[in-house]
Amino acid sequence: MTQAALITGITGQDGAYLAQLLLKKGYAVSGVFPRRASDTLWRLRELGIERDVALIDGDVTDLSSLLRALRESKAGEVYNLAAQSFVGTAWKQPLLTGQVSGLGAANVLEAVRLTDPGIRFYQASTSEMFGLIQADRQDEGTPFYPRSPYGIAKLYAHWMTINYRESFDLHASTGILFNHESPLRGIEFVTRKVTDAAARIAQGKQKELRLGNIDAKRDWGYAGDYVDAMWRMLQQDKGDDYVVATGRTTTVREMCRIAFAHVGLAYEDHLVIDPKFLRPAEVDVLLGNPAKAQQKLGWTATTSLEQLITMMVDADMRRVAAEPSGTPAA
Repeated sequence: MTQAALITGITGQDGAYLAQLLLKKGYAVSGVFPRRASDTLWRLRELGIERDVALIDGDVTDLSSLLRALRESKAGEVYNLAAQSFVGTAWKQPLLTGQVSGLGAANVLEAVRLTDPGIRFYQASTSEMFGLIQADRQDEGTPFYPRSPYGIAKLYAHWMTINYRESFDLHASTGILFNHESPLRGIEFVTRKVTDAAARIAQGKQKELRLGNIDAKRDWGYAGDYVDAMWRMLQQDKGDDYVVATGRTTTVREMCRIAFAHVGLAYEDHLVIDPKFLRPAEVDVLLGNPAKAQQKLGWTATTSLEQLITMMVDADMRRVAAEPSGTPAA
């Protein structure tokens, strides 16, 4: 019998890569799709899987639509990836962030419990929950100290997942994923903003790159690697919590250097520090310890930061080159 999976947030970066992975494994893949969204199907199209997934009208803020999606998909595994995930927007829309990223997860958990407690559930947690770090390397036992409405909303979702696992014996797991990027990353995220700028400047379509705190450090990995960890979690005998990371931290400054050097440029010639991009409360450094995931899941990151950034720059070089001629330089 074909395994079936339901993904919330299927049109996002992680959702698209996860759908591709599950399809390769022979799953029937469905996704909860809020029709109010603009054209968010480009990631599925770019991976060539748009016609291979079933999109079900629904929203994580609407319990009734989730119940219907579970019935229609006949899913044995549910991956909750839906979120308002851009940290910068979280301060501008804190209530929406709480409703989608926090209460949305509780809605999915409740839908699973009401439909079939035997369904396996994955919650996309985040390293942003660590925030003001309480240990040099963060693992599953490190205390949380979120520094943004996004991190706080995700922490609620994280603890609700644990609570449902302990209260209702659900097979519910959380992946505390550190920053993970790809050519499918949204343009508002710093890595993609940098690689897109490098491509545009190299092709004469932009003159400068404006950023905030370039000395912030992050543990960056490849989203294509990280969705494999999600799947592995739901193949275990019991649900659990796992840090998914590379174990290497790098500054935004160094990431800029890698991206611009790949197209023969020096980032210092084009970078402008703009105070409007500084966060009200900054997370200065994040560095994950993925030892548990390595030991229990047999998972490890296989793509280096250099490989990731050059992959993203190459993709943006192709995109920019394909744009209509005469596009004015920024």
